[in-house]
Amino acid sequence: MADYQAKCHKPDNADADRRIQGLGGDGWYDTIDRIIQFIENGTHRFWTIAPSTGQSVWIEVHKRSNGRKYLKTAADGVEPNNILALPKCP
Repeated sequence: MADYQAKCHKPDNADADRRIQGLGGDGWYDTIDRIIQFIENGTHRFWTIAPSTGQSVWIEVHKRSNGRKYLKTAADGVEPNNILALPKCP
């Protein structure tokens, strides 16, 4: 299992429910669906740094009431969403 630091996100402007298409870091980028699969299978773990606190936080898979899966950081009391606060990937 490898750990990857997410340093950027790619917004999904066409899908208001999804909000992001993927995450990236130093030398890597992957789609949200693959990242969800990696986390659920225990293949890889992902984390980021909360911009307002500088603290490391794990990225987790959550499920909406309609069954759709999405990513968010572990509860850290920081608003807004740590993932959406990351800069956009090039």
